[in-house]
Amino acid sequence: MTSAKKQTQVRLEEKVLEAGKAAARARHLDFNKYVERLIIEDTTGARAAGMAAAQRFIDEHGSFLDDLEQQLDAPYDQQPGAAA
Repeated sequence: MTSAKKQTQVRLEEKVLEAGKAAARARHLDFNKYVERLIIEDTTGARAAGMAAAQRFIDEHGSFLDDLEQQLDAPYDQQPGAAA
């Protein structure tokens, strides 16, 4: 079952529009679908739930991620297990 779509017009600053179009392309979506998803996520609580889950992950595993980032940023010869 398909629902009827309504057309609307919005006015955006040029930089905001370009950023939105770039974000849509990065997600392989057309701009209309991208905006539709943003609205759905915002109005259904899906975005808030995702952000809360991400924050819980950071709270639980943040120190591991910080350590991993430091190891990946370290020069090769300073990484644990590197041949001297």
